[in-house]
Amino acid sequence: MLTYDKEITFDKFVRWLGYGLLVAGIFLLLHVLSKVLLPFAVGWLLAYLLFPLVKFVQYRMKVGNRVVSIIITLIVVGLVLGFVLWLIIPPMVEQFAKLGHLATNYIQRAANIDSIPEAIRQWTENNRNSIQEFLHSKEFTEGLKDAIPNMFRVVGKTANIIISIAGSFIALLYMFFILMDYEYLTKAWIKIFPKKSRPFWTELASDAERELNNYIRGQGTVALIMGILFCIGFTIIDFPMAIGLGILIGIMDLVPYLHTLALVPTVLLSLMKAADTGQNFWMVLLSAVAVFLIVQVIIDMIVTPKVMGHAMGLNPAILLLSLSVWGALLGFIGLIIALPLTTLLMAYYQRYVTREEDAPPETHESA
Repeated sequence: MLTYDKEITFDKFVRWLGYGLLVAGIFLLLHVLSKVLLPFAVGWLLAYLLFPLVKFVQYRMKVGNRVVSIIITLIVVGLVLGFVLWLIIPPMVEQFAKLGHLATNYIQRAANIDSIPEAIRQWTENNRNSIQEFLHSKEFTEGLKDAIPNMFRVVGKTANIIISIAGSFIALLYMFFILMDYEYLTKAWIKIFPKKSRPFWTELASDAERELNNYIRGQGTVALIMGILFCIGFTIIDFPMAIGLGILIGIMDLVPYLHTLALVPTVLLSLMKAADTGQNFWMVLLSAVAVFLIVQVIIDMIVTPKVMGHAMGLNPAILLLSLSVWGALLGFIGLIIALPLTTLLMAYYQRYVTREEDAPPETHESA
């Protein structure tokens, strides 16, 4: 029978209830201030990812000055990202322009017309009276009244896009200033806690940082392997924009299973290849989907268990669940801080609940 050495007193109950309310209040505050905190969270994440490069440039390349090291790092990262975008965007624009040209030719042949703009002008001239009657009709007026609120929603979304762009610049400023004093900030944050609880938070942060580093390295390796496999698979079936699409899928897989959204451009590229070569569209699409399925099986059955299992000992489904849960609780900022919070909770549970850090190593007898 299980026995408990420590009885739950009223004082302990009140104290733990206060801790629970404090945590709930913190989450509520984060949810309310998510739009304000989002640029800071993004800036800190970017600084966390770029700091090893900045440190390499400053100390290994003997640049010395931190500001110059940050600028050099940003230039190098910008060039790499520009090269990747050059591999993806121009071929994609070219392919979709070609698809538009093929669609225009098909419409002209099907409708037996030489020029679509000329056909539209001719139709407008022939139906001018009907068009004027429709513009003065009650149905058009009511439809216009219904459409005006939607137009304001579009304007509001445009304003949100502008605000997001401004937020991106603010995030870059946060990143720059955090990188300038990264060592101090990563050590000084502990001072917000009382001295008697600092060892607890220091150990917890150390565990969380270790697990987060393992995850980033592991997921980056999985995304790299996936991108290479898709490049090879699409090249074998002679799929349009094989290299660029493979790189795009690899980048998207940095967030688990986000690469499935690449099925949308895959369908459009299949349509373009079928229209260009005269092949059956469904056969082209099925060959591309077969590449998706084969690569996904290889990643899920071989690569992910080996890489992520070695790095974290976690199934990617748990990581995807953490992204979904924190995203539902805190919105987009929850997606940004999902991994640190998850690793923080895991580190706390392993160190202070299951006490795996204090457990003696297991011995395995030979068969």
